[in-house]
Amino acid sequence: MRPHRYIVSMNTLRVAAVAMLLTAMTSGMACLMIESAKPRPTPTRADRSFELNAPRMMRGTIAAEGVLLGYNPVILRGWGLVVGLNGTGSRNVPPMLRAHMISEMARRGIGRASSGFDHIQPEAMLDSLDTAVVIVEGVLPPGAVGRQVRRGVALDGTKFDVRVYAEPSSGTESLEGGILYTTELRPMAPGEILPPTGSRQAAGVASARGAIFVNPFATGANARTDRPDPTVGRILNGGEATRELPLKLRLATPSHAKAETVQNAINTRFPREPGQAEPTAHGENSEVIRITVPVSWRSRPDDFVELLRHTTIRQSGAEAVANSIKRALVADPGYAHAASWRWEALGNRSLPTVKTLYDLPDEIPRLAALRAGARLGDPLVIPHLLEMAESPNAATRREAVELLEDTRFDPRVDHALRQRFSDEDIDVRLAAYEAQIRRADPLIVRHNLGGRFVLDIVESEFQMIYVTQVGQPRIAVFDPELSLKQPTLVDAWDGRLIVKSQADTDEVEVYYRPEDGRDRLIVSADPRLEEFVRFLAHTTTVEHPAPGLAFSYSDTVGTLYQIWRQRQIPGDFKAEQDRVLAAIQRQRQGVEIQVRPEFSDPEYDEFYPVADPEGPAAEATSLSDPTAILPPPSLKE
Repeated sequence: MRPHRYIVSMNTLRVAAVAMLLTAMTSGMACLMIESAKPRPTPTRADRSFELNAPRMMRGTIAAEGVLLGYNPVILRGWGLVVGLNGTGSRNVPPMLRAHMISEMARRGIGRASSGFDHIQPEAMLDSLDTAVVIVEGVLPPGAVGRQVRRGVALDGTKFDVRVYAEPSSGTESLEGGILYTTELRPMAPGEILPPTGSRQAAGVASARGAIFVNPFATGANARTDRPDPTVGRILNGGEATRELPLKLRLATPSHAKAETVQNAINTRFPREPGQAEPTAHGENSEVIRITVPVSWRSRPDDFVELLRHTTIRQSGAEAVANSIKRALVADPGYAHAASWRWEALGNRSLPTVKTLYDLPDEIPRLAALRAGARLGDPLVIPHLLEMAESPNAATRREAVELLEDTRFDPRVDHALRQRFSDEDIDVRLAAYEAQIRRADPLIVRHNLGGRFVLDIVESEFQMIYVTQVGQPRIAVFDPELSLKQPTLVDAWDGRLIVKSQADTDEVEVYYRPEDGRDRLIVSADPRLEEFVRFLAHTTTVEHPAPGLAFSYSDTVGTLYQIWRQRQIPGDFKAEQDRVLAAIQRQRQGVEIQVRPEFSDPEYDEFYPVADPEGPAAEATSLSDPTAILPPPSLKE
């Protein structure tokens, strides 16, 4: 039995040895395979679409991973037609432009019975002195939302102001009292000064229409003589986006995983809102993420873009991120602007850190913290801002006013802002007024004058008239007791308007001769500015028989300015900065605002095809829409 056992054992050993040998060989081959395997590739310079050199403060943010396409505002222009000029227009139109205008007018229905405008032909309108060919231009903000119909309900597109001026060679005398027909606005190519015509036009992305406000202040070619230029005007909120110009985030290092991470971070910070067609961030591919401006941010697209850029990708550990921002800011106060936005982008989770800086002696980091705290609605900022509002430095007071505007309802805040209505610095005074308008201060008396403009009456120790040139047309009278001087004598517009009174009366006599040949008016009015402005704007009807001149916003502002220039209204006369003109001038000079470079990017070709003269865009702003155009008055030859 022993030899047999031995034989079995030897066989077993042989099998074991073979197994061990195979195992060793396999292990050796595995080792060879491991040793020869190439390391996992890491992103290199060649893998990147472009380089981003993010500063220390911006590391870990959306801005450190890519660039926003469509962030720059868009300069738009177009050729338009103004009607209702009472003989101050021009029939002198260059031949190529005339052909373009006739084609556009015919395309939009003028001269066709089907559109209701068969009573006049395009050629006749251009040959009338009651019309003028004009250039219309405006600045479309980033992330603009186009006009659309959703579930049978029409939703307005993004509104913006437009500037209107007569074609340079036309000889038009004045645009006063004119109405702009619906005009299609198109993006301008770099270097273009005048809107192109024909096949050279880009596709339209907005339209403009409405009554023209002619600035009564020194502007345009006549600025050196301190005389207003009547051939230049604007339409407040007269522009409307008709197509969406999306924002797109392009990643520096394309990757599906990274695109998904960034997309999730954006949608966590800006969740989809009611009325929002798609999520805020929607990945199109491994490199491009489409951005939709949320509904609640559409009136503040610039703020949305800043918060988006400063959003932290890693959503966990917000407190640790807030503290790292604090350390970087204290070490280098030059990061103040970015730090404030980064804290706000983190949301309320950053407040425990931000609060620790409210009492910091170093003013720059302290202001950055207060700015973030105010925007995040922290009530603890209010005592600090109220103290700032009493500072002897006007710039500090204005900063406090602007930050207090963002705080929640608090009687202390409203009281402090109302005190600034009587600030000795006029800019602080106006900042406080604008802040309280946005906070809907019930103590500011508001009159809606025929839907044409708003008259605000503000309690103040300083007498002043303030008029807006952007957004909603408004006239603000500081000091309810502000009145025309007594006695008074004003002669304006070559004798068409005369205002006079004696020293011992509480009324003024107004003589007005309309330009259109209607009967002259001689009526009495209250000299108090609150009532006098209401008289200028009032339209006399059977239901409201009180006398009035039915003036437009432009006419009313022009009248007040003429009376003030003749020193018959005490105090200051202040106009809001013409931001439309300022933005366009910066664009022409290549400063700050530039034509969007991505217009040549294939991602944006859909917005910049050559316009089809007979295509569907022609119907988008059809003049057959009675709300889009007003019929022309009788035309003077």
